Amino acid sequence: MNKNTILVVEDDSTVRNLITATLKSHDYKYIVAENGESAIAMTATHNPEVILLDLGLPDIDGVQVIERIRSWSGVPIVVISARSEDNDKIAALDAGADDYITKPFSVAELLARVRVMQRRLAALSATEQPMFVNGSLRIDFASGTAYLAEEELHLTPIEYKLLCLLAQNAGKVLTHTYITQKIWGSSWENDVASLRVFMANLRKKLENEQGEQSFIQTHVGIGYRMLKVD
Repeated sequence: MNKNTILVVEDDSTVRNLITATLKSHDYKYIVAENGESAIAMTATHNPEVILLDLGLPDIDGVQVIERIRSWSGVPIVVISARSEDNDKIAALDAGADDYITKPFSVAELLARVRVMQRRLAALSATEQPMFVNGSLRIDFASGTAYLAEEELHLTPIEYKLLCLLAQNAGKVLTHTYITQKIWGSSWENDVASLRVFMANLRKKLENEQGEQSFIQTHVGIGYRMLKVD
């Protein structure tokens, strides 16, 4: 199966060879950049489908790379970094990264994250239409209504905005700061506290009759993501 190009940004030859060998063995096309400036230039010239980005680059920090690419491109960016602190993850995600893998990582995890990004691209294409469908969840953007298993959900205006924001970024981790800025236009501590309450209520409304809920995943201390459901 032919797939579009993936840009691998990694200056460590051992890690870079592991990633490229994995991609090649699964029939992914790829190109390689060994520093941040090259990564930015190659993103502009090759328009990759996904970027796999190390943060510890020899010329500029990976967060700066994300910020500069985000000024003109929405290409999915998966960070692969040895930095494991929540602050580092949040900085990268707030800058515009879509996902974060901590080194050392498994080949299976890497491929899974790439597939998530590809599904996100498909979901974003779907949201250009007036309808979003994810398993038993359906959002009719034109009418401003949402349904679970064909039953209309009774959502508050904030709950509906949250649901739409997650749907439009399906598969992507959205930080507390990003969500509160989008919903309330600010990101004070009280906004984050309110967000947790609204998200708890929304998740309850998305539970099925058995009390099972698999649409929204919580990333403790970071934010939330909408999972793609078969």
